[in-house]
Amino acid sequence: MAIPTIHTSTILIINDIDATLQTLKQTLPPHFTRIIRNEEKDEFLIAQANATIKEAYIASNETKYIILCGSSFRKEAQNSLLKVLEEPPKNIVFIIITTSKSTLLPTIISRMPLKYLKKHSVVEPSNIDIAKLDLKEAYAFLKQNQKISKLEAKQLVESLLYKVNMQRIKLSKKELESFSTSIKLLELNTRPIHVITTLMLNLVHLKHKNKS
Repeated sequence: MAIPTIHTSTILIINDIDATLQTLKQTLPPHFTRIIRNEEKDEFLIAQANATIKEAYIASNETKYIILCGSSFRKEAQNSLLKVLEEPPKNIVFIIITTSKSTLLPTIISRMPLKYLKKHSVVEPSNIDIAKLDLKEAYAFLKQNQKISKLEAKQLVESLLYKVNMQRIKLSKKELESFSTSIKLLELNTRPIHVITTLMLNLVHLKHKNKS
């Protein structure tokens, strides 16, 4: 992913936070780059906002880049950042990276230029025949995908839903919500294999329900 050279505080809307961080690390000075994120779940909270403000006021003779990461940003965390974003201390450049513009308050967006780097990927239907899926096939699939990444898991959820629609399998409201719940859990850094296991078992149950 190509990321433009950053000289001033910027918001980046991207597909994958971890991949963007890796790219940024290659372009920014390591001794003057700080990454602030919630390591427990992918949500930027007031604790991360306080850490950002504290880091911003540590004086630096060189340009210091403070990267704020989160798939979602709590409203109170953003409000506490407004002043430091509007009047950053000398030599401080803020970079906000997130997967959705809608997670940011208009007051935050108004203070920093926004670059939309998110690419829309074409969703392909899964090659799994959901109408015939049984426990044996589900287990074999899960065994092959034990080390699936978060991004791969998201793509898999989307491709399974696409296949459900292609096969015209009727879903209840609760069953449909299980797909969006899977995406949310992945955004919160739940282990991808755990999310996919739950979804696959739901699909096996769905097959038996439609038979009866």
